[in-house]
Amino acid sequence: MTRYIKTTVMLIAIITGFTTVAQQIQKPEVPAKYRNTNESDTTNIADIKWKSFFEEPDLVQLIDVAISKNNDLQIADKNIGIANLQFRQSKWGQVPQLNANVNAITTQLSDNSLNGISTQQFLGKSHIEDYNANLNLSWEADIWGKIRNRKKAAQAAYLQTAEAKKALQTTVVATVSKGFYDLLMLDAQLEIAKKTLALNDSTVFAVNLQYESGQVTLLAKQQTEAQRLVAAELIPQLEKNIQLQENALSVLSGSFPEAKQRASKLETIVVKEDLASGIPSQLLSKRPDVKSAELALKAANAKVGITKASLYPTLTITAVGGVNSFESSNWFNIPASLFGSVAGGLTAPLLNGTRLRTQNEIAKVEQEQAVIQFRQTVIVAVGEVSDALAKIEKQEQQYKIANERVEMLKKAVHNATLLFKAGMATYFEVNSAQSSLLQSELELASVKKDRLSSNVELYRALGGGWE
Repeated sequence: MTRYIKTTVMLIAIITGFTTVAQQIQKPEVPAKYRNTNESDTTNIADIKWKSFFEEPDLVQLIDVAISKNNDLQIADKNIGIANLQFRQSKWGQVPQLNANVNAITTQLSDNSLNGISTQQFLGKSHIEDYNANLNLSWEADIWGKIRNRKKAAQAAYLQTAEAKKALQTTVVATVSKGFYDLLMLDAQLEIAKKTLALNDSTVFAVNLQYESGQVTLLAKQQTEAQRLVAAELIPQLEKNIQLQENALSVLSGSFPEAKQRASKLETIVVKEDLASGIPSQLLSKRPDVKSAELALKAANAKVGITKASLYPTLTITAVGGVNSFESSNWFNIPASLFGSVAGGLTAPLLNGTRLRTQNEIAKVEQEQAVIQFRQTVIVAVGEVSDALAKIEKQEQQYKIANERVEMLKKAVHNATLLFKAGMATYFEVNSAQSSLLQSELELASVKKDRLSSNVELYRALGGGWE
């Protein structure tokens, strides 16, 4: 008997030794550096916590509120909780199942039946009693790694939900900060429009005086007043956009629309330069969506192992032990009432083999999809970083040119106004200079906002914002 047991144990060990149905995860290839960069330094702004990366106190407060109250993030927290419970449940997959049973049965037999007559003859009564209390143990040997792969799949799903929440938080942080910079841009443009309107008012006043004295035509008066209305029309439009942007930030923060208190000014914010982007291979460990795609591949890999193991026989060992008696007075008469049994069995799929093989083939295709998705996620991540770096480089040049143009036009407006009052320039030259300055100042505010937003995009693209 001992020889058979040793042989069985050895056979199980051999089978277990070469039944690795799950495959190793292959990391996608990434370039050595980002496009148009010579960076080899691993310093990376994604390592900076968001409260340190953003320096405006009112923006930090907005982000803090959004993270704590954003409903999508709260749902993500619940998903993490569910996945954690499922993972904890999977840990018990390799533990034997133990159930307790207590039964008390009485059966009244017919006096005219064979059982009734026999029972009356041997026991002196016409009913049978049966009292049973036992423990039932069942254990499935994980020969093919099915239970182990279920645990791996549950663990990957749990970690994936955690990474999904991190990715969502990076998006919330980026969206709130860019929305905040949009709001500051609109504030600045509103101030520009009001300042231009005041300047136009003085021009209209001067042209009206010249018109009354016959120095200019009615056409000059009308065109000057029309130019004033351009700035006047901008004011309600910008005020509307400010309210819409405040509403959007409120919704992101999980609250009803309301005004947003802010002390920051677009013109006083210093744009950060020379932000360290590190190297592309760091995205594999820093970007939550990349890590989530890798975990999805691990889960798909484990599913292949589960469906593959389902094709093989299952070894189950069961044991039952307890006390049993047909009289309650002897129910716990130890050891006379003790009983027990141990059994082992193999269960192999027969008629459902085709269905199980199909499930395994589907799992393999899904695994291949996960490999492609993992690779695509990495490509998109590298592309987003490259896009942000390109924007930053060109927007710096664009901002310098736009700022130089604004300074030049300010001088032009000043000179045109002086010349017009001295009768050496026409109303057309004044209107043209003021109109050009208005558009240039509005554009300068927009370019600076875009430059700030590109910094945010780079920070998010590198994986920053979740801690």
